[in-house]
Amino acid sequence: NPNIGGLGYEKLEEKKESISVPTESTLLKTNKPKQKEYLLVDGYNIIFAWKKLNKLAEDNIEAAKDALINMLCNYQGVKKMNLILVFDAYKVAGGQGSVEKQGGIYIVYTKEAETADSYIEYTTHVLSRDYNVTVATSDGLEQMIITGRGAVRMSARDLYEEVKATKKHITTYIAQNKPVKNNMLMDNLDKASAQWL
Repeated sequence: NPNIGGLGYEKLEEKKESISVPTESTLLKTNKPKQKEYLLVDGYNIIFAWKKLNKLAEDNIEAAKDALINMLCNYQGVKKMNLILVFDAYKVAGGQGSVEKQGGIYIVYTKEAETADSYIEYTTHVLSRDYNVTVATSDGLEQMIITGRGAVRMSARDLYEEVKATKKHITTYIAQNKPVKNNMLMDNLDKASAQWL
């Protein structure tokens, strides 16, 4: 499994509810400044809160997940924070939980009997000691819990507006930086190099 920003994804002791999260020892070992940003996203909560993704999920949940992943990869590419997208897999019999890295974001699938909420709550508790943590969810209870654990809450609507603004920024940037010429090698060489060729 890939590491989340250098953090191990390990099993905690029984007394810590057997939730798999980055361990405190791996966090403290890196001694990073508080300026480092983390955004934890409750995947299914966001899918069902955004109209277009919710509609897509009615026909194909995997397509909705892929669409969310693609949007968040673009968002992370502009914002440059550590983004952790969490999906429930607690109903998957024998699920071990996993972490994948795709396009600059970490995608966590919780293990059997572990909800995205429990993963997010504990990870927020651990990370917020040393890092700035924001959690994107529209689950009211979850928002209260993560705020109490030192994180900033972001509603599904707020995340949608940020992702939309980022998409507009990317589109504008590409349009403004589009090459005017056919981008041929000869067009980009200095005069001496062009004569030599």
